[in-house]
Amino acid sequence: MPPGERLLMKVSATRTFARIAPHVIPALDRAVHRLSRGKVLLSARMLPGVVLTATGARSGLPRRTPLACVPEEGGGWLLVGSNFGRPGHPAWTGNLLRNPEAEVSWRGRDIPVRARLLTGEERARAWRAALALWPPYAAYQARVTREIRLFRLERR
Repeated sequence: MPPGERLLMKVSATRTFARIAPHVIPALDRAVHRLSRGKVLLSARMLPGVVLTATGARSGLPRRTPLACVPEEGGGWLLVGSNFGRPGHPAWTGNLLRNPEAEVSWRGRDIPVRARLLTGEERARAWRAALALWPPYAAYQARVTREIRLFRLERR
């Protein structure tokens, strides 16, 4: 692992990062994604990423959220509702629970998906895959009492 990547993982596991990142990273990602016509996500330089468009659970309006993902064999994705290790579940997870039909922007293409909350052994396997990709997820889970939600997105 390159030294820069090791440092990035160490910094991203801190509480300071958890306070600042949710306000900065998604806004930058949305702007760059829009300007590049869906071809670039800044955060994808660190981790694979999608822009999830889900229907708001309360508003019924489309909500676009840039997210890190774990690409899977067969063309699906895992999404980790870590919220950077903050106490509450991120809003996008509630949106998917209420409205599992969604869309992701992946490498410049919009792809319809269906989300499924993972539980039991399936969740445990997905969690191991997420930790293999991004070990700081373990620090995020250690900071919160809630179980971090994991979703599998499958193409429709």
